[in-house]
Amino acid sequence: MTTGDTRQAVAGDTGVAQNARLTALTGSVLLVLLFVEGLTLLQVHQLIVLHFVVGFALMAPLALKLGTTGYKIVRYYTGGPAYVAEGPPPTLRRLLGPAVIGLSLLLLGSGVALAVVGPGAGPWLFVHKASFVLWFGAMTLHVLMHLPRTAQSVVAEYLQGARGRLPGWGSRQLALVATLVVGVVLGALSLGLVHPWSALAIFGQ
Repeated sequence: MTTGDTRQAVAGDTGVAQNARLTALTGSVLLVLLFVEGLTLLQVHQLIVLHFVVGFALMAPLALKLGTTGYKIVRYYTGGPAYVAEGPPPTLRRLLGPAVIGLSLLLLGSGVALAVVGPGAGPWLFVHKASFVLWFGAMTLHVLMHLPRTAQSVVAEYLQGARGRLPGWGSRQLALVATLVVGVVLGALSLGLVHPWSALAIFGQ
């Protein structure tokens, strides 16, 4: 292998690690937001405003995670040397991944449809509830399989100083902050749609 080939291989390996790190960090943001969203379900009528805001805010980090995961898939199937060398994920993760993605999009999509159309929105409430049940099962397995790596990434990124940081630390933080800002904006915009639902909560319907 020539010096140029060696540099390219090292750069590729670093790119794989950077992508994996950003994916894990974005997953940690999603996990926190999903936990808060789950808490609103305990008293959804009383916490409908927070349910709306967090639900809409989730869309930004979900989009980033789909982007980093999709990039890895594309690089693998187009023969990117470092991604091919890393190999595919275990079979269960490969089978579970499309289900998690599809159910996440269905859950959030039906939620947006409910927000836009309002109470009494045909089948959307049933779709939202049914997709949540299926999504919860798939997501529980997904989180359990990825939690150790996610925790390691958060510790390395923020608690180990320069020793745990990969190249591109600033770019990752910028991406995460930008995602949170977009999420806050989306959450704020959802306040314009929540009134019909909060009115139902006020009148106990």
